[in-house]
Amino acid sequence: MRPFDGRAEPFKSEMPGAVRGEAVSGQPTTEAVRIGALTIGGGAPLALIGGPCAIENEKHALMTAERLATIAADRRVPFVYKSSYDKANRSSINGYRGPGLREGLRILRKVRDTLSVPVLSDVHQVSEVAPAAEVLDVLQIPAFLCRQTDLVLAVAQTGKPVNVKKGQFLAAGDMKNVVDKILSVGNRSILLTERGTSFGYHNLVVDLRGLADMQALGFPVVFDATHSVQLPGGAGDRSGGERKYVPALARAAVAFGVDALFMEMHEDPDRTLPDGRPLSDGPNMLRIDDLPRLLRQLQAIEAAVQP
Repeated sequence: MRPFDGRAEPFKSEMPGAVRGEAVSGQPTTEAVRIGALTIGGGAPLALIGGPCAIENEKHALMTAERLATIAADRRVPFVYKSSYDKANRSSINGYRGPGLREGLRILRKVRDTLSVPVLSDVHQVSEVAPAAEVLDVLQIPAFLCRQTDLVLAVAQTGKPVNVKKGQFLAAGDMKNVVDKILSVGNRSILLTERGTSFGYHNLVVDLRGLADMQALGFPVVFDATHSVQLPGGAGDRSGGERKYVPALARAAVAFGVDALFMEMHEDPDRTLPDGRPLSDGPNMLRIDDLPRLLRQLQAIEAAVQP
């Protein structure tokens, strides 16, 4: 099974190309960021970044990646597989974090090499950046860490595409400061992701005006439709979520003109791990079975708003 033509590109020391796209129907122009054989932004078709929140094991990662890649390929949607080797910001000391750096990267390399899909994961410390860059096609900076200058610069200096989650505490326009840090080392392969804004305790709200503010910075904008419905800390020792709102917010973001959607997905997000612990971010993950119908809707909206 080949979801897209050509294998994901291996790590190179030079910066990947980012080219300026055509302006579309009054929307701000964004640069095209190349990730392996696919492109996000610059007028390219809507892309999908997705997978389980945290890696469980190799078998599960390969199964979910193949299912998602097949669904995306059937709809001709460019796809990047996302799953975290370590969720270092869990609410509780008992929360499931993933298999860790070494085993997690081994599994992601297996996914990448077996299925020929680009892979993305988040890094939390400068010490993780070098080994992660040897495997990952996109390095992600978590929302809580988007202002950590040393981490941002270390990731940018790898030359790999960088996906920065906008902090829940930041105004969208403040992402210019993050962009400037990445540009300062010559890396223009930047994705900016909206994932909701803190709205009192245990709640997030999505202000779609922020998508326009980030588009104005000139780089592809991604909408995280699943973390945007998270209820941070809402379940006491873990976060809650409102999965039922994911499709509607995804449709709204595509109508707004985002370059890609980010959605964490699982075949059974309400099940527990073998040790009885709940899945990381299960309440806001989309069921994989619901993805084909949602992609059809999103592509219809995308076609309707094209000039």
